[in-house]
Amino acid sequence: MSNIWIKKPLSAYEADIKKSGLKKILGKWSLTAIGVGAIIGGGIFVLTGTGAYYNAGPALALSFVIAGIACIFAALCYAEFASILPVEGSAYAYAYGTVGEIFAWGLGWCLILEYAMASMAVSVSWSGYFTKFLKMFGIHLPDYLTSDPVSYTGEGFAMNLPAFIIVLLVTALLVKGTKEAAKTNNFIVILKTSAVVFVVIVGAFYVVPENWIPFIPEQTMIKQTSGEMAPAYGFQGIISGAAAIFFAYIGFDAVSTQAGEAINPKKDVPFAIITSLLICTALYIMVSLVLTGMMHYSDFDPLGKYPEAIKAPVAYAFEIAGKHWASNIVTIAATVGLISVVMVMMMGQSRIFIGMSKDGLIPKFFGELHPTTKTPYKGIILLGLIVATVSALTPISTLAHMTSFGTLFAFTMVCIAVWIMRKRQPNIERPFKVPAYKLIVILGVIINIGLILTLDKLALLLSGFWLVLGIIVYFAYSKRNSKLNNP
Repeated sequence: MSNIWIKKPLSAYEADIKKSGLKKILGKWSLTAIGVGAIIGGGIFVLTGTGAYYNAGPALALSFVIAGIACIFAALCYAEFASILPVEGSAYAYAYGTVGEIFAWGLGWCLILEYAMASMAVSVSWSGYFTKFLKMFGIHLPDYLTSDPVSYTGEGFAMNLPAFIIVLLVTALLVKGTKEAAKTNNFIVILKTSAVVFVVIVGAFYVVPENWIPFIPEQTMIKQTSGEMAPAYGFQGIISGAAAIFFAYIGFDAVSTQAGEAINPKKDVPFAIITSLLICTALYIMVSLVLTGMMHYSDFDPLGKYPEAIKAPVAYAFEIAGKHWASNIVTIAATVGLISVVMVMMMGQSRIFIGMSKDGLIPKFFGELHPTTKTPYKGIILLGLIVATVSALTPISTLAHMTSFGTLFAFTMVCIAVWIMRKRQPNIERPFKVPAYKLIVILGVIINIGLILTLDKLALLLSGFWLVLGIIVYFAYSKRNSKLNNP
């Protein structure tokens, strides 16, 4: 009888590393750029608006602090595993070698949700900035081509066409090759990091301190994009804001998925994970303070006097301040910069596919490498079609909350897996070790689970459905085709 708790031996991982067809071309700074490329994007350029209006007000900066702390605990755990198991597959691979197959499957299934939803949410974010970019040249796309059917207030057909197209273009670039994608990402990271520093320095001159008063608004009920009334502001709003923006920090997870292509993964991957997280947390806090100082949080109301501010909040803050030249710079940087986030998310997703297909838990189709470019081209193309379609038809708030669920769930499981690994295999070589691991794991689990409980009810319901579907797929297909259970 097959064992659903069977663990993948470390020797099998070593064999995977030796026979991997992926090219070893990523150094520690390229890996760090991948992390920064994934982290700096939707969180700064879009979620600052939704988080300020729907959740925390000016105290959004505290939401980023809380989310950053939760991520630091998980990042340390990721770094330890990445130094032990430098293979593609991220948290899925780590769980398979420590806890067992059913646990790893659930984690891998959540990572699929996490990366796919993140790609969709950021492509929708990109659409908002791209629409504003076109307006700089007097080109106005009709609302029915830039809105999803749920958010569209007019009659008849509606789809987010720019989001649909950008995903297909990114898909084509990823199929071409990792080296080309990495070079493109490095350039974009420099551009958008410069833009973020520009926002902090220039925006500080246009901060109106009265916009920060009260810094923590009194708790009240706000109508969400789903139509439901939900509590916002106050302490609860700060916590729910941290949960809602959490997916913005997913980038360091993406670093671990690239371990199979790292030149010196045991040292460079932990370095890139921690470095990218620290850089981006500091930038997020500064940008959120400047943004809510430039523009009152209530002005991000999508039904208020600046309805488009929610889609491109940083650019509109400069617009409302009368600094159109600065708004144009931010719009251009965000339009280009968000492309790299979609690219890194989809790249990470495809590497999860490789890891799971090698183990037989999903069809080999998803992990087949192109004979020339050495990219999992079939899985990337299928993923691109799905992401493009859903991003064209779904509101960003729902996508963001579902992404956060997948991220928080994965981080929780990685923290637990570190504890289990320390107990079961205390003598294994660990080039990087989590300091005070018991305390770090306990704090990581408590904070991540707490944030999960504050997510939007619809997102939790849909995420729960996804987990149930995953269990069905496991017993119907994965368990029967598992290479460990069917040698």
